[in-house]
Amino acid sequence: MKTQSKRRRQPLSPDSSPNPFDILTEEIVCKILDHLHNDPFATKAFSLTCKAFYFIESRHRRILKPLRPELLPRIFHRYPFVSHLDLSMCPRVDDTTLNVISSTWKATLQSINLSRSRFFTNAGLSSLFVNCSGLVEVDLCNAMQLTDLAASAIAEAKNLERLSLARCKSITDMGIGCIAVGCRKLRSLCLKWCLRVGDLGVELIALKCKQIRSLDLSYLPITEKSLNSVLQLQHLEDLVLEGCHGIDDDGLSTLDQSCKSLKMLNLSNCQNVTHTGLSSLINGTEQLQQIILAYGSSVSPKLPKVTSDLVKCLNAYSKLQSIKLDGCTVTWSGIKAMASLHSPVKELSLSKCLGLTDDGLSFLVQSHKDLRKLDITCCRKITYTSIDIITISCTSLTSLRMESCSLVPKEAFVLIGARCSFLEELDATDNEIDDEGLKSISRCSKLSILKLGICSNISDEGLAKVGSSCSMLKEVDLYRSVAISDAGIAAIGDGCPALEMINIAYNDKITDNSLVSLSKCRMLKALEIRGCLGVSSIGLSAIAMGCKQLTVLDIKKCFNINDNGMLPLAQFSQNLKQINLSYCSVTDVGLVALASISRLQNMTILHLAGLTPNGLAAALLACRALTKVKLHASFRPLLPQSILGYMEAHGCVFHWRDKAFQLPCMFWTNAKEEPSKVAP
Repeated sequence: MKTQSKRRRQPLSPDSSPNPFDILTEEIVCKILDHLHNDPFATKAFSLTCKAFYFIESRHRRILKPLRPELLPRIFHRYPFVSHLDLSMCPRVDDTTLNVISSTWKATLQSINLSRSRFFTNAGLSSLFVNCSGLVEVDLCNAMQLTDLAASAIAEAKNLERLSLARCKSITDMGIGCIAVGCRKLRSLCLKWCLRVGDLGVELIALKCKQIRSLDLSYLPITEKSLNSVLQLQHLEDLVLEGCHGIDDDGLSTLDQSCKSLKMLNLSNCQNVTHTGLSSLINGTEQLQQIILAYGSSVSPKLPKVTSDLVKCLNAYSKLQSIKLDGCTVTWSGIKAMASLHSPVKELSLSKCLGLTDDGLSFLVQSHKDLRKLDITCCRKITYTSIDIITISCTSLTSLRMESCSLVPKEAFVLIGARCSFLEELDATDNEIDDEGLKSISRCSKLSILKLGICSNISDEGLAKVGSSCSMLKEVDLYRSVAISDAGIAAIGDGCPALEMINIAYNDKITDNSLVSLSKCRMLKALEIRGCLGVSSIGLSAIAMGCKQLTVLDIKKCFNINDNGMLPLAQFSQNLKQINLSYCSVTDVGLVALASISRLQNMTILHLAGLTPNGLAAALLACRALTKVKLHASFRPLLPQSILGYMEAHGCVFHWRDKAFQLPCMFWTNAKEEPSKVAP
């Protein structure tokens, strides 16, 4: 095969004109294709160059992500060697489809993603797993219709190594037992939210699947009974026990096993586990690198305190690099204990930690100067002092998240840019940062993510400096940063060619000129301009023609965008998957045009004054890939039930909203008051 691929290909026919591409060997052509896999349009254009390239591309393709299941018959013969099939964009996949897949690619298929697909049963899965003996990875997340019969079909996949069953809420211990017996080679298993799986099922997995490396048991009603077996897994590296409320200190104290291979442990939201239980669980672990004890954003009297006793449990683990304590209450004794850890901590997450002060944070970072990632989101007691010490001590920081640190003054942000030159991510949302701070941060030439939402002190002057100096920016958030205008956005458009996401919502100084500037960013995938009253269809047309990779678009409350903006989107934005059109001036004509986009899956269309039931029905029927639609409840009795039934049968979910119409903010009598509300 290799010898053949190196041979120079012969002309297509004796009479055909000379083809300059004939000098390329098949091996060289395949190398070229390897570099085009991230751009489906480039691959398509390449295959249309000549018949020889078309033939080679069809045999080179290994990964497929079809938009709709009805496209599968057309690609079965074209692509005979597919090994990775992603059907996450196909909401309707029935048993017939799985039967055809299993017969077409039975010799090559190695992984399949059915995480957002429905309508298949255990019969289709049985055909798939019996015929495709080479399958090593299967994603069945959210398949709530699957029962133990489906689990017994999965058990036919003897070579399966990675399996995700998250939210398969109808599968019980019996089904998991079948999988444990049949799939002995499993290395990764996710059972998150499988609420009918308990200790028996988990024990069977631990007893039969000895090669398990990663095990997610989040929110399962399990106790310490099954953990004894789990901890005997000699290769287990990642264990997630988030939200397992049946696990408590008393039960953990009875454990007589330890897992020496464990590298990551997640005990988030385990409200019945304290330092006593944690100590019992990780006793004897030698490889621990990451510990997660996060409690989200809820404030509860049960939230654990980060005390010296808790931190001392981690003292023996010299390889510990990541500690996440989000939402916990931090004590001074706990801070001192963390500072005394001898492990090389590289990541520390203290988001929403109550009790964290300048003294504690400063003391902590001075002891861990090798930090790369620090999250102090919503730590509202820290001030300039903390930022000063952080930037002096941790000069190698690559990520700093500090949203809503309201006591940090504008001067502190100058220190970040001056001292942390390796920074790649900065979240300064809802802070006092100003132009001087932005100018300083522009020294961070590797910056790729910059979040500046609700920062009223920044203007075009500072943003222009960032645009001219940070050419690697991929994500920019300027939500409600009301002093930003077209000049600042122009600097981003000119200086950041790699930009993939930008949020400029609710900035009243933004006009079409900003969108024209952003149209230069060819890699742009997500654009949010909701509430930008100065933009119109002219600017949106520029985006459509320039940013052909666009997948997510939010133009809610852009009242000047009408059908003239939808037509260019329909023509040029063939990658668009999600759009919010609420409150725009789009009519039936624009919506029907938009429906021609073959990848469009998610639409929110509330309060379109020019939309009629007939126009909506036509658009729904024309948009074949839809999986989710948000509509005003007033349309529900006006649409034929046959159309709604047809859409739902093809995997589309409707969300009906009875939301009152909101007037544009420019007409509010008082900006601090709630907007006026009138009947839809």
